Order: sequence, then structure tokens, then C-alpha cells
Amino acid sequence: MAHAESGRGHPASSEMYVPRSMQVWRGLMNWLAFFLQVFLQILRGTPSLAQFLSYIGLRQSFLSSSSAAAAVAAPSPAAVAAFKPLPVVEIPLQDSCPTVHAGSDSDVSITAADDDDDDLLAVEKLTIVLDLDETLVCAYETSSLPEVIRSQAIEAGLKWFELECVSSDKECDGKPKVNYVTVFERPGLHEFLKRVGEFANLILFTAGLEDYARPLVDRIDKDNLIGERLYRPSTVST
Repeated sequence: MAHAESGRGHPASSEMYVPRSMQVWRGLMNWLAFFLQVFLQILRGTPSLAQFLSYIGLRQSFLSSSSAAAAVAAPSPAAVAAFKPLPVVEIPLQDSCPTVHAGSDSDVSITAADDDDDDLLAVEKLTIVLDLDETLVCAYETSSLPEVIRSQAIEAGLKWFELECVSSDKECDGKPKVNYVTVFERPGLHEFLKRVGEFANLILFTAGLEDYARPLVDRIDKDNLIGERLYRPSTVST
């Protein structure tokens, strides 16, 4: 009787008992299946982080946190639709030159511009002070001029002339005193005065007597390019 009962109980215990090697084998097969799924997913395409976490049982917690973060970061469609960028407006540049209108207005504008240019030139004009002797001319008293110097100057092509200077001093007999002067012009004198007079006001300043300097300047400056003349009385003795 005891053998019968023990014989019946043995098959039941054999069905409930699972060898340890079988548990290890099943765990190994589960891991192999997991890695096989990951490998197949890599072959099909790179798996997303959510898919990878779903394989290891973290899908629910990760998706819940990621969805909350996405809801905070991503704007709602209504907000996107409500935002409208401002239109781009191009501001035309103003012309630096004023527009010239036809008719009498253009004449007035051009005349005003010309007047402004003339005023600007008058303000910017320089003032040049020139000496007379040994600068514009070389003058010698005719009676004391060596003949060699006269000959050399004439051979060199210098322009020269003789000047009769009537002095305010009187001779013993009461007649005016006359001095004769030979004057050699500096080469390019007239061209120099003309060119410089275009951008400068010319002033002559000389220590010579007016009886000598005035007729000499009248001779070399027939166009009155020298605006002001200062003679010996204008100098200051030291």
C-alpha cells in the first residue's frame, strides 16, 4: 500500500520539477531572441531610442516623459498659425543730387548752384605776396650796367627793356630828376602771373621807391593781375 502511494506521488513531483539547466537554456534563448530582434531592426534601419527602450521594458516610462517634454517644447498648431512675419519693406535711398525741375525753377536752381560755387572759390582763394627785385625782375641802373652782363642776357633770350624813372627829387636847376634803368624779366614771368592769378590774390611788396617801382609794375603787369601794391612807405623800419 505504501509502495502504491509512493509510486503515484513520484510522477507528480517529476512534472513540477524543472531542471536548472533548462532554466538557463530558456534564459539564453530569450536573450538570443532579443539580440536577434535588435540585429534585424538594425538591418531594416537604425532603431529609434523609443523602440530600443521598448525592447527592454522601458517604453512606457520613457514615452510618458518624452511626450510631456514634447508638449512643452513644441508650439501648438494654433500658435504657429497665429504667428505671421512682418513684411519686408525696402526704404529707397535719397538721391544725393537734387532733382532739377524743368522750366524757370531749373534756371533758378542752376543759378543758385553757380553762385554757391563762386562764393566757395572766393573763400578758398589763396593770398600770395611777391617781391619785385630779384624775384620778378632784375633791374640795373643803365649807367652802371656792365656790357658783358647785357650781352649775356640778350644772348640767353631774356626779355629786357629800358625804363625812364622820373624822381620826385629836383635837380639843382629845379628840373625833375630822371633815372634810367635797364630791366630784365624773369623767364616765364607773364605766364606765371596769369596761372597764379587763377587761384590766388596777388600782392606786390617791395622796398623800392614808388617813383621807380610803380612804372615798372605798370610795364610788366598790363592785365592788372596784381591786385595790391605796397612800396617803401608801407615797410616798417627796425
